[in-house]
Amino acid sequence: MSTEALPSRSIFPMFRWMAKVPGGLMIIPLVCGVLMNTFFPDALGIGGFTTALFRDGTLTLIAVLIVATGAQITGSKSGKAAAGTTLVVLLAKTLVPITLCVLLGLTVGIEGLAGVSILALITIFGNSNGGLWLAFASRYGDERDSGAYVASAFDDGPFLALIFLGASGLGDIPIIALVAAIVPFVVGLVIGKVDREWTAVLGSVPNVVIPFMSFAVGTGIDVRTVLTGGLWGVALGVGVVLLTGGLTYLGYRFLLRRGPQSGIGFAAGTTAGNAVAVPAVVAAADPTFAPFVATAASQAASAVLVTALLAPTVAAFVMKRAGGLKDDTSTQDLRATALAS
Repeated sequence: MSTEALPSRSIFPMFRWMAKVPGGLMIIPLVCGVLMNTFFPDALGIGGFTTALFRDGTLTLIAVLIVATGAQITGSKSGKAAAGTTLVVLLAKTLVPITLCVLLGLTVGIEGLAGVSILALITIFGNSNGGLWLAFASRYGDERDSGAYVASAFDDGPFLALIFLGASGLGDIPIIALVAAIVPFVVGLVIGKVDREWTAVLGSVPNVVIPFMSFAVGTGIDVRTVLTGGLWGVALGVGVVLLTGGLTYLGYRFLLRRGPQSGIGFAAGTTAGNAVAVPAVVAAADPTFAPFVATAASQAASAVLVTALLAPTVAAFVMKRAGGLKDDTSTQDLRATALAS
């Protein structure tokens, strides 16, 4: 359809309104799905396209998102990152924290502690918002930082959660389930490598898929689960910024020796919107985790919001104190990019 056929003004600027909320394209549909499941649980069970899209389409929508993610890695966003910067971000933001979560699980069991399961911890701490990182690094860093966006792609989606749970023995993850999870990602890698036009087209997929995916995830959650798990999600979000962002900051300062610009590392302390779907994928591979899915998803949603607000604020503050922030532009627009992951 030609853009000339579209009305000049929206009757209700829904997309713009949702975009004003950090992570709005994920959080608002998720809440709507939760409310639908709580008060009208049978409304989406009428079958056909309605049930397929709004209730049962979670795994399919996640798969489309994974294909798009793979395409962006070998597409235009990979940049000219120094291998050292990418490795530091990957280790500090993802691999070290997720290893700590696994060690805790081996100690206390998959139930975790105080209502926070190991599934929730791995989901929240082993995932990062590449869109927010890219926006912050592009403005305040250089091509090494922007290119380190590639690191976030390795923890995007359920791959690492499945691998670490299976390798540690905390979960019984069949090899075929790992292969099945990786195939869409590999397809995306190939598309991004051979066809830049498809890469550009798939770049808009998150804005299209995430709202529907989040709604479908929400239809499996009761509002009481959100109320009990949401507060822990806020605390976990703060922990993501302090632990994973802090580790990345230390890597920038002492390993990469970036001096006043080391504060960029705190911008890695995020959880991406697609994390809310990871518990469902893990439970599909190992039903043992099914009892933890709803709470883990609601806690992940809270962590997404908190990290989108807090991570760029802390990063900008640390850089400014160190004299590495020359641009005093508000970080509000950087937070808004959280909805794109």
